[in-house]
Amino acid sequence: MATFNRAEVIDKNFLALLDNWAEPASPRRKDLDEPLHAETHMTGRDLVEVFESQMIARHLDLIARHLRARNASFYTIGSAGHEANALVARLTRHTDPAFLHYRSGAFFAERARACPEIDVIYDTILSQAASSEDPISGGRHKVWGSKPLWIIPQTSTIASHLPKAVGAAIALRREKLSHIAPPVPRDSIMICTFGDASTNHSTAQGAFNAARWAAYQQVPVPVLFVCEDNGLGISVRTPPNWVEENFQHARAIKYFRTTGLDILEAHDTIRTAVDYCRNHRRPTFLHLKVVRMLGHAGTDFEPAYHTLEQIADAESQDPLLQSARLAIRQGLLTPDEIRDMYEGLRKRTEEAADRAVKQPRLTSAAQVVEPLAPYSPAEVKAEAKRVIPREERITAFGGEDKLPENLGPRHLAVNLNSALFDLMAKYGDMFVFGEDVAQKGGVYYVTAGLLKRFRASRVFNTLLDEQTILGLAQGFGYMNALPFPEIQYLAYFHNACDQLRSEACSMQFFSKAQYRNPMVVRIASLGYQKGFGGHFHNDNSITALRDIPGLVIACPSRGDDAAEMLRTCAALAHVDGRVVAFLEPIALYMQKDLYEDGDEQWQFTYPSPEKCAVIGEPRVYNPKAKDVVVITFGNGVRMALRAAKQLKDEDKLDIRIVDLRWLNPLNAEAIAKHASHTDNVVILDEGRKSGGLGEGIITAMVEHCDRMPRVKRVVGVDTYIPLGPAANLVLPCEEDVVRAVRSLTK
Repeated sequence: MATFNRAEVIDKNFLALLDNWAEPASPRRKDLDEPLHAETHMTGRDLVEVFESQMIARHLDLIARHLRARNASFYTIGSAGHEANALVARLTRHTDPAFLHYRSGAFFAERARACPEIDVIYDTILSQAASSEDPISGGRHKVWGSKPLWIIPQTSTIASHLPKAVGAAIALRREKLSHIAPPVPRDSIMICTFGDASTNHSTAQGAFNAARWAAYQQVPVPVLFVCEDNGLGISVRTPPNWVEENFQHARAIKYFRTTGLDILEAHDTIRTAVDYCRNHRRPTFLHLKVVRMLGHAGTDFEPAYHTLEQIADAESQDPLLQSARLAIRQGLLTPDEIRDMYEGLRKRTEEAADRAVKQPRLTSAAQVVEPLAPYSPAEVKAEAKRVIPREERITAFGGEDKLPENLGPRHLAVNLNSALFDLMAKYGDMFVFGEDVAQKGGVYYVTAGLLKRFRASRVFNTLLDEQTILGLAQGFGYMNALPFPEIQYLAYFHNACDQLRSEACSMQFFSKAQYRNPMVVRIASLGYQKGFGGHFHNDNSITALRDIPGLVIACPSRGDDAAEMLRTCAALAHVDGRVVAFLEPIALYMQKDLYEDGDEQWQFTYPSPEKCAVIGEPRVYNPKAKDVVVITFGNGVRMALRAAKQLKDEDKLDIRIVDLRWLNPLNAEAIAKHASHTDNVVILDEGRKSGGLGEGIITAMVEHCDRMPRVKRVVGVDTYIPLGPAANLVLPCEEDVVRAVRSLTK
């Protein structure tokens, strides 16, 4: 009777090949280090060791299914059929950073030869069993990753890891130009593996395009794209020759194709592709034709979309069968020796499983989140306050008379620009990039002059693709840089949200903080641009950002705060490897006046370079006032100050205004402290009624105030921002604040 336990079938098929071997014994090969024949570089040792890695991967697949049946393992996406990726590991260096697809067991096993102290079987089963002893993620996810092996952990990747692989490849060259030492040899290549279905993902297409775009302009991009083509995306078939047609003639990317079923045939093609990528520093596409066995994962009932004949046909192409035939026919191993190896690995795997499933798991929320958001307050503060020699600052700004603290009050955009100059001089590993940031100096000229002073190696334009911009930032971070990418508008960030949510902010979480991708993402943000641009230039929603675990969100409303906060954000990224979103209110970039035209009361003197802001600490205006407390941020601060003046003049009310400045994590204690000093609180949130910051502020009050004051929210309407004067109909205004205060105090 046919069985649907296909793990048992492929295991028996392999043993049956050995038991039924009838060919005459081949002459025993004496020298394992000789090429197998005159037209290949593959040696006998290569074949035997790669074959062993393939068998290790197979037993890891089998034990995962066995343990899952016992509810002792929680991950069953396997590598069966893809084991030729062991050759990619064999023919690259263990210092070539690898961003791996989830079917990479054989790659991992083969690369582990570089570090004999690593027990690849035991470590993988710890990961499958979600043990806190798992050396890479500590039980937080089953990932292929290793710090000593330079395998940067990815989660259940489809295509989201491709942009950062491209970014890391480009960063190698940038760091050479900037005299910054990368953590891997300069002639390293980046290895990025994925499936054929993933090539259709917009994120993958963006990464391919970015690599080609850069290479077309003679920028080195040493990334080896390895497409493991099994013809399936779970149950959806890839059209025949689809990958070939898309990539074999693609401009600025070198295409290589080979089988993944015969490692002898594949060896030299893979070797040539690796050498081309390393020597030419060009994006290289290695198309590896493989098969998929055991379905997509243990929960995938493959007979729902494949006949038993189709399943058996894939199993008949099992690469382990072909490797066994090769080893026997080349006189390297006998059938009995292979059986002994295979069964020895089975025993080793079972023994490792018996130990691994007894190891502890995460038992508290504190354990789970421990590596998510490291914060060293004293070290961050000391780093933010650290000042470079005065002579270096004078050089950066072009003369002592041009030091910004000597130039008097300036608006937000100028103070931000000065802060970037200071930071670029302070951090030789800092890079500023994004669309229009170089020659133009940014759409709002916040990066003006940086290119001229710090050169194109450190300040450069990217193509118009936010996924690529944030992927570059991650790749640069892996290469020991401090990236400051710019996203031109908040609405544009949403095109690339996943690069922060699933990738950048998860890295320390999934690697126990062994890997980090520090960055400060500057985003021109929020509304109130007098009707210009509609939603795409007036996006008032930060909900998606606030929902990203571990992300710090800073939002200054005035120039001196912006400089001090930016210094702290740079220090946080530098010291703790954190990811920061720095929201810059566009409407306040050039604002000079507060109460009346020409009063210039919204310009501020640039703070001396040792001054910095404390994360979470708000700025408070009229701190002793108790009639009403207005809690706000961004554009709301200036608006609240103007409303407070009117209320003071007309109603004799004293208004305290709390500018939160830091929107994630919210300082709940500070919110409760100020709210507790009054009977009346107005929350001025320029975001939307649903999902806006106001909801978090109210929650903080409910959970931390001993006595709840009366509360009114002044918020935006749940809508996109329209073009023209109609924008004012859906955004909060000063009159709304005045009405809310009067309704509480009447």
